[in-house]
Amino acid sequence: MIRHLVLFKLNEGVERDDPRVVAGVRAFEELEKAIPELRSWECAWNISDRPIAYDYAINCSVEDTDALQRYLDHPAHQAGVGQWREFATWVIADYPF
Repeated sequence: MIRHLVLFKLNEGVERDDPRVVAGVRAFEELEKAIPELRSWECAWNISDRPIAYDYAINCSVEDTDALQRYLDHPAHQAGVGQWREFATWVIADYPF
């Protein structure tokens, strides 16, 4: 199994209630039922207000590297990522577990 972690930081001046952000969150919340490769799926706003904290996180798992690539290439994933590019930056980590 592979864990796929993504931490998102909203761009300067962008708030959670921005309509683009609301739509982007909705797109990510719908990925679990849209992408069969996902074995687990969590996404949520960070509750920490520390200065180094990121704003939003995705924590999911897939079976193997091939499944990870299918997830990354999936049109629903690509559409969600396209939305987030407009208002956030992110970092990722993929690791076996």
